[in-house]
Amino acid sequence: MSYIITTLGNLVHQSAFFGLTWGNYLMVLVAFVFLYLAIKEEYEPLLLVPISFGMLLVNLYPDIMLAIEDSSNGVGGLLHYFYLLDEWSILPSLIFLGVGAMTDFGPLIANPASFLLGAAAQFGIFAAYLMAVLMGFPDKAAAAISIIGGADGPTSIFLAGKLGQTKYMGPIAVAAYSYMSLVPIIQPPIMKLLTTKKEREVKMEQLRPVSKLEKILFPIVVTVVVVLILPTTAPLVGMLMLGNLFKESGVVKQLAETASNALMYIVVIILGTSVGATTSAEAFLNLDTLKIVALGLIAFAFGTAAGVLFGKIMCLVTHGKVNPLIGSAGVSAVPMAARVSQKVGSKADPSNFLLMHAMGPNVAGVIGTAVAAGTFMAMFGVM
Repeated sequence: MSYIITTLGNLVHQSAFFGLTWGNYLMVLVAFVFLYLAIKEEYEPLLLVPISFGMLLVNLYPDIMLAIEDSSNGVGGLLHYFYLLDEWSILPSLIFLGVGAMTDFGPLIANPASFLLGAAAQFGIFAAYLMAVLMGFPDKAAAAISIIGGADGPTSIFLAGKLGQTKYMGPIAVAAYSYMSLVPIIQPPIMKLLTTKKEREVKMEQLRPVSKLEKILFPIVVTVVVVLILPTTAPLVGMLMLGNLFKESGVVKQLAETASNALMYIVVIILGTSVGATTSAEAFLNLDTLKIVALGLIAFAFGTAAGVLFGKIMCLVTHGKVNPLIGSAGVSAVPMAARVSQKVGSKADPSNFLLMHAMGPNVAGVIGTAVAAGTFMAMFGVM
């Protein structure tokens, strides 16, 4: 009988109830909220479902992220191995490969001025960098945090790893992906605040047709120019452009389909769950995390506002030919930010169609955020 009681006692004490803290239960609750937003409200479910489930797992069973060196048997937790692929910048680069294979750069090629709107939206990144420094973060940590302003999760993870800021990678990645998911909530109030109804009703001329030759040359030329200027951008910009070349060349359809479908979804599963698993209560519930989340929101709002304000300048210069709303798409959340521009514009005038025009700044924003990351790496001498 004593053997049975002892065995049952051991089983009970091995359950999670005896090892979890109030912080773990709080993070489990946060995971449930994220799952609700992903499933019920459909806020970027491809990102939020794996992230929130990773958050749930690590707070129910912290050893799922156990590092190899902390293990008694030399074997780490499952999601620790997934997370190493984030630290080594492998998964962010593969995400860019898939994004390139899924994205049409035609609107950007047809309207090169979109590059200016994409560049303007990066203002939030550098504003957040200065604010992070003022808040007491070290230079490299401030740079890694600031990339959240581009609403670009893969680039945020990439830069945090390259700058050796792995202790901040979890909060940075979760904040970046959360704001990417909440683009439809965060951006519209800022866009409406900074524009008049007349400006939101501006109809833009149809974009010119883009030839196949232009679409093939674009990724090659961008790779050569950007990587010559900022070699450290090669893993991101190179993979983005390679994926796009797969798509536009028309001779490697199998590679384009694999990169944009099977490979992309596999990478999203691994990256999402490993990012979510960095949010253990011990690592996440502290003052620095709250600062990072706040800085990310400020950076994203500043980037959106800067894009819209520059769009207003272009509207003025072109005598009303540019709708300022497309400037908000200069952040890197592809294609969500472009869809938000379309949605806000169509509310002002149901016959207004801005989606293709907004895709130009949106794609430019992806390149711009990668360039911003490369700039920080160059500043700190990181290769």
